[in-house]
Amino acid sequence: MVPLVCHGCKRRCYLCLKIAILVVVFGLYFMLLLRESMSALTGSSSSSSGSSSPFASMASFAALTSRGAKKAGGAGSSSSSGKLDAWQDKRHHHGGGRAKQQGGSGLKGPPLGGGSKQRHQFPPLQQHSPAADGNGGAGSNHSTLNPVYEYSDEMNAAAETDFNERRMVLWNVCAEHRIVGKYPPNAWEFFISPGHGIAWCNIFKAASSTWMYYFNILGGYSVQYLQRTKASPIDLARKRFPRPTANELNDYISNTISFLIVREPFERLLSAYRNKLEGCRNKYYKLLGEQIVKKFRKAHPPKGVKPPHGPTFREFLEFLVSHYRSGGRFDEHWSPVYSFCTPCSINFTLIAKMETFQRDSEYIIRQAGLETLLLNKMPRYKARWITNRSTSDTRNLIPRYFAQIDEKLLTDVLEIYQLDFELFGYNSTKYYGYVQSPDYG
Repeated sequence: MVPLVCHGCKRRCYLCLKIAILVVVFGLYFMLLLRESMSALTGSSSSSSGSSSPFASMASFAALTSRGAKKAGGAGSSSSSGKLDAWQDKRHHHGGGRAKQQGGSGLKGPPLGGGSKQRHQFPPLQQHSPAADGNGGAGSNHSTLNPVYEYSDEMNAAAETDFNERRMVLWNVCAEHRIVGKYPPNAWEFFISPGHGIAWCNIFKAASSTWMYYFNILGGYSVQYLQRTKASPIDLARKRFPRPTANELNDYISNTISFLIVREPFERLLSAYRNKLEGCRNKYYKLLGEQIVKKFRKAHPPKGVKPPHGPTFREFLEFLVSHYRSGGRFDEHWSPVYSFCTPCSINFTLIAKMETFQRDSEYIIRQAGLETLLLNKMPRYKARWITNRSTSDTRNLIPRYFAQIDEKLLTDVLEIYQLDFELFGYNSTKYYGYVQSPDYG
């Protein structure tokens, strides 16, 4: 009988041991689940409060991309020609949803033409790590182009109001002058990134340097490389974003956030003159400057007075009027916007202005979901020089330069640029207060 009792005890011991093991295993499993839940809650809280972790920035960007993709669900490209890779399709649809959301108000522009059978290879979406960009990712999702202000809901609402008003003004002027679709789209000057859902018409002397820098970042160049390279920014950008054809522009423009940045026409004109022709300091425009002097310098200066080296502002404007009336094609730095970016033939999603450049640029970046890639990536000294100093200097010099010309020449020049003043809501009449009166001298 004794062995039977011992055998029963062993069975009970084994059963108790198994139960204990099961309790321990389930306890450990429960503790693991609890720990994971607490970690997730902590990560979510720190992300929403502006965590400086690189992983928090990446998660935030992934969330933005996911929300954009859901908004754009089912909104594919209207063109059946050409094939994109899987990543392009996903980002292309994402951009389309954003563009349609923005372009819902205002008049619709005319179609651009037929489809395309062949496309350039556009660069894929670059995954930039915060560490590689040299700032450690600290707060990159919450930084701004200009550290002086913080982007807010009120500023966002003001930007949306301005963008809607600008679109309405532009299309009303296009309709009033009956030039809707008159000028064929100038696809040559566009930078298009389907992988990021944006298309930009590059207007020279209107913050073109800033957005060339941003597109180079989107093209995969590091901030450190862009700061040290001697290569031309536009050459670098064109290696990653080839000039599109008219058909390619037509395919992509309706499914991206398309934008241009405009500037007060005569401020842009004076900036181009001072940068390219004044004093013949620019070696690429030296020959043109000499030709202008030879043709339009009517009188020699008094004896003992040294003649200006290079064309005066008056001589430059006389050259423009003559060139315009002869039907010549303008240089891109002073070509009127209405014929250069053809805003009456392309239904741009957003029209940004130099006067509100930093706010407008940040709005575009946020609408495209590119905060992590672009915000706070430009060196502050460069941003200040491009967007503030050069613009304010030119504006302050306007009265001095326009005092060199008379009313007749001003009227002739306005024949070229008056449409730009009207399309983008600028005032041209003030310039008659700067110029010489008819009975001058």
